[in-house]
Amino acid sequence: MKTEIDYISIASLNQYNYCPHRCWRMFCAGEFVDNQYTIEGTSLHDRVHTVGDSHREETWQVRAIWLKSDRYGLIGKADLIEEQDGQIYPVEYKRSAKGEFANDELQVCAQALCLEEMTGQKIDRGYVYYFQSHQRQLVELTQILRNSTIRSIESVRQLLATGKMPKPIYTHRCQGCSLQTQCLPKAASKLIKYQED
Repeated sequence: MKTEIDYISIASLNQYNYCPHRCWRMFCAGEFVDNQYTIEGTSLHDRVHTVGDSHREETWQVRAIWLKSDRYGLIGKADLIEEQDGQIYPVEYKRSAKGEFANDELQVCAQALCLEEMTGQKIDRGYVYYFQSHQRQLVELTQILRNSTIRSIESVRQLLATGKMPKPIYTHRCQGCSLQTQCLPKAASKLIKYQED
């Protein structure tokens, strides 16, 4: 039987896939700073996470439901679970116009892994709903995506177990990161280059 400490947050997988250093700051060091993007995201999720279920035409919807997997040691809250024609699937809400990175798809896959264990039903798809464009993006739960998600679960579990800080690496993702002033990725990159010269 797993204890509570053995479960990792589904959200941590998204953060790790976006940036391992950011994940370490949030889930090991307990650091978090808001910026316009995180505030918009929190506001969106506050509206989405109104607990309840409803029907929309032929689709049954339930919001803000907790998901758990003993097999993978995952726990987290789904924005929306839908059922249509006997098939269930997760829908993750994001504030942006369109997904640029695989971390959103990975989060949907992790939710699906939990749902499969909780329901005994094979899930072949999920969606990411992008608020700014009001568009859904299909996430096909291929074996490649499943394997990538499982590797990320193992990586996050290792990160949390060791507490070892990954080096900050500057990429274009850093421009929108609320923790950029904490890790100073450009300065760290320059320091590493200086030490190598």
